[in-house]
Amino acid sequence: MIARPFLLLLGAIALGGMLAGTAAIMAQRATPWPTVRPGGSFSLTDTDGRRVTEADLHGKPTALYFGFTHCPDACPTALFSLTEAMRELGAGADRLNVVFVTVDPERDTAELMKLYLQSFDPRIRGLVGSKEEIADMAAKFHVVARRVERPDGDYAMDHSTSVFLFDATGRIVGGIDHDESHEQFLGKLKQLANPKACIPGAPASLWEASIVKMTGPRICS
Repeated sequence: MIARPFLLLLGAIALGGMLAGTAAIMAQRATPWPTVRPGGSFSLTDTDGRRVTEADLHGKPTALYFGFTHCPDACPTALFSLTEAMRELGAGADRLNVVFVTVDPERDTAELMKLYLQSFDPRIRGLVGSKEEIADMAAKFHVVARRVERPDGDYAMDHSTSVFLFDATGRIVGGIDHDESHEQFLGKLKQLANPKACIPGAPASLWEASIVKMTGPRICS
């Protein structure tokens, strides 16, 4: 039989570990990217066959989404949301790079990507690449991209569904989760396109996902 004091000691150690783990999780949530931020160098191909690197995106803020053309729901939903927000922004959307990067290099060619994007705003740029190029970028941008086999012999891709927001220097400044409302989506893109302006309805932070803060006027200094 194990002595009661020893059991109490084990319980205290376990509780301490749980509390430490909880504290670590809370710290991570409080700081979206506490150590290495998403981003870095890449070299991919656009729908016209031109090479595109991270340097080509510098000079404008960028909204970046990873997905694939055979995606049944998350990708067309995100691209439609981007299209609607860009339509409402009008010429203001010209101040942004909006980029769709494939996570399915085996099927997504430049030609297929070009055809697929015809259903969305023409200012959305599609990028494709080899397996190695896509894997390298996904790792640098902290993107999950995993092949999932289907019973019919085909496959799908399990992937990250957030829109990454970068400033004009390529530094990540926020994100849009897949379940945020249209008002949140639009407010963040407005603020991304006009980082120094006071935009009514825009969030206090491009990480913020609270509809309460999104719908009220910003307090401008």
